[in-house]
Amino acid sequence: MSRLNYDVVVVGGGVTGCAVARELSRYELNCCLMERAEDVCSGTSKANSAIVHAGYDAVPGSLKAKFNVQGNAMMGTLSKELDFEFQRNGSMVLCFAEEDRPGLDALYDKGVANGVPDLQIISGEEARAMEPNLSDQVVAALYAPTGGIVCPFGLTIALAENACDNGVEFKLNTEVLDISAVEGGYMLKTNQGEFTARFVVNAAGVYADVFHNMVSGRKLQLIPRKGDYCLLDHEAGDHVSHTIFQLPGKYGKGVLVAPTVHGNLLLGPTAVDVEDKENTATTAQELADVIQKTAISVKNIPYNKVITSFSGLRAHETGDDFVIGEAEDAEGFFDAAGIESPGLSSAPAIGVYLAELIAKKAGAGKKDGFKSERKGIPQVSKLSFEERAALIKERPDYGTIVCRCENVSEGEIVDAIRRTLGATSLDGVKRRVRQGMGRCQAGFCTPRTMEILARELGRPMESICKNGPGSEILIGEGRTEG
Repeated sequence: MSRLNYDVVVVGGGVTGCAVARELSRYELNCCLMERAEDVCSGTSKANSAIVHAGYDAVPGSLKAKFNVQGNAMMGTLSKELDFEFQRNGSMVLCFAEEDRPGLDALYDKGVANGVPDLQIISGEEARAMEPNLSDQVVAALYAPTGGIVCPFGLTIALAENACDNGVEFKLNTEVLDISAVEGGYMLKTNQGEFTARFVVNAAGVYADVFHNMVSGRKLQLIPRKGDYCLLDHEAGDHVSHTIFQLPGKYGKGVLVAPTVHGNLLLGPTAVDVEDKENTATTAQELADVIQKTAISVKNIPYNKVITSFSGLRAHETGDDFVIGEAEDAEGFFDAAGIESPGLSSAPAIGVYLAELIAKKAGAGKKDGFKSERKGIPQVSKLSFEERAALIKERPDYGTIVCRCENVSEGEIVDAIRRTLGATSLDGVKRRVRQGMGRCQAGFCTPRTMEILARELGRPMESICKNGPGSEILIGEGRTEG
């Protein structure tokens, strides 16, 4: 057949796909990432707990355990290289009854077996000394100082931008419809045409089983597991300083209470298995469940400060582990499937592992001139008065505040649109600079942000959408709804 279009195609623009793409960009390989949405970080990666897990929960010897601990150790250096927000705030797992202490001991033993450093079991009094708002019922806790919190948007977008700057082609609004083996590789049929690649990386989230089963006789089953969350205002952001878990149950780590890197308080998630891979609707019952369960761990949570609720899907593999590596009966097809918790924590390590496997199989060496660093958008709200004044002198649009809740300037929104893989929608802007993520949830800043998007993209206001084609906000002259 004729020459293949690419050496590698990565299917899926979530945190795992972007991590793989970034690591592949270190090598002499012609790579492309295909994402069906108009932006990266539009699926599972945009709606999760934003936790960098320490690694004590996974079964020793599992892929979850291996990549969680490796990914956690990488996160600090990576956040400095790629300039995204990350804090190693530590985590606690709470035990509420003396008869449950063996479960806490077992969790400690798993953590030690997995290589998690500095784990401690502390008394209830010691836990409350560190976190005064903990329940009086806490008798002991597992304390993991290496646990952390991260901005999942910031991490994913940073990986994607750096991959793109290092030569990876990104095809957004490109939905893969079918994958089949051809001579020398694979054919990918998409809504944008047909493409061929020597290798495929399947990082398609809850759809990873669909693509795997197109090329492999050893079938994979993923169950979409839905989790609802409540997000509280900045006023509640210091209610706890650590990530607070309860002893795990059959559906995972349970409902957590955690600060965010942006100063909010996050509650959740629930765990409900669903059939629909697009079902991200919250329900009153599930949100009530979040409130009921978080009250067990932490006292006096100001639930009246909830500013939004949301839901995300995790890809639960029926064997309860990640599926990572080359499919046994489909040479050149590499899975990154079943990436549920601790997937966000594990993504950097998964990226390294798969890129090394593919580069070795392709006989590709490291390329000269790889750019390991990426600089994020300046945040007006975090600058000193002198730094802000200097920036505004250079860029006056940084002196015009568009989003008052989050103190986001026009300059930040402009940069979010103009930079590598820039935003083309309201959600794209929101994920990059937090416009619309505050108390009013974009109630005041949306019109001005749409004007900026239209101006910078050279498009009519009627074409500006929330999150892709079909989500346009305005109806133009001569058009009607329906």
